[in-house]
Amino acid sequence: MAELFPDELLTATDAVLDTFEGEIPRLGEAADDQVLAVVERVVLALNAVNDAHDRRAYETGEREQLCDYIDQSLTEHGVDIAALTARHGLGRYELTDEWRTW
Repeated sequence: MAELFPDELLTATDAVLDTFEGEIPRLGEAADDQVLAVVERVVLALNAVNDAHDRRAYETGEREQLCDYIDQSLTEHGVDIAALTARHGLGRYELTDEWRTW
């Protein structure tokens, strides 16, 4: 497991998610562009972590978990993901697709 998930990867991913968690409490009443900006920042930061590990950091299971985590975290803080994505012509589960390379 240490080879698949080295400490540097876990530490970097945790740091990205900690920053994301610090931004989401105020998003329940935020405008779409503010929510999307936070999503873009977390996805781009995770892209950087993935790139630093030769684009092999996140396997299919981890990618799904990260997307679910972003979705659930926003939902728990009052963001209606289905309505947000619909307003922007996206499918319900396409929130991170525009920026995600992992």
